Amino acid sequence: MAQDTELRRHKRGGLYFDDFVVGHLYEHPLTRTVTQMDNMLFSNMTLNPQPLHIDRHFCEQETEWGQPLMNSLFTLGLMIGIMVNHLTVGTTIANLGMTEVKFPHPLFEGDTVHVTTEVISKRESTSRPGAGIVEFHHRAYNQDNKLVAECRRQVFMRMRPR
Repeated sequence: MAQDTELRRHKRGGLYFDDFVVGHLYEHPLTRTVTQMDNMLFSNMTLNPQPLHIDRHFCEQETEWGQPLMNSLFTLGLMIGIMVNHLTVGTTIANLGMTEVKFPHPLFEGDTVHVTTEVISKRESTSRPGAGIVEFHHRAYNQDNKLVAECRRQVFMRMRPR
């Protein structure tokens, strides 16, 4: 990204539709170590009683993992959240959808997540002046660089004010 792009960010830090270049890969500076508390709170707040997430004894005795798996929807949300501060805070109008959501390797309590975002496509809105649609491919990795989550995400973005 060109140095002058930093000066054109939204006051909250996000990039505008105009700033995204198809094919560009962003490596986000924020990382996050996930905890048992994250898993318990998220699973309980979403009324998900799956013992794979909240019952260590069950996992040790009855699963191939031997330990709790992080709730996949928490993992998805964390992946998106990590990229927001770096790219889209203040410039997103709305999420339009997510496709091809995958969790190819388990994420465990104590793992540290880092995220990349690739710009797949972009187009100006045909129905709303001053806005466009950007498709991102988000990928989350653990500390060993194993891919733990990915998705394509379509986002309605503000264009730079004229």
